Amino acid sequence: MPKMKTKKALAKRVKVTGSGKLKRSHAYVSHFAANKSHKQKRKLRKSTLISGSDFKRIKLMLHN
Repeated sequence: MPKMKTKKALAKRVKVTGSGKLKRSHAYVSHFAANKSHKQKRKLRKSTLISGSDFKRIKLMLHN
């Protein structure tokens, strides 16, 4: 059986932390910034962890 290939598009967007969790950046940052409050833009700058409901599916795509 051949090995499963890593989904490279996802691998570029997600980083595995030391404890094995998956880290991602927020959406809604790249444009239409004038419509967002300073507070919203500040919070979007920080990274976040992938939710538990998506974790298993995304982990399979990465094959780590």
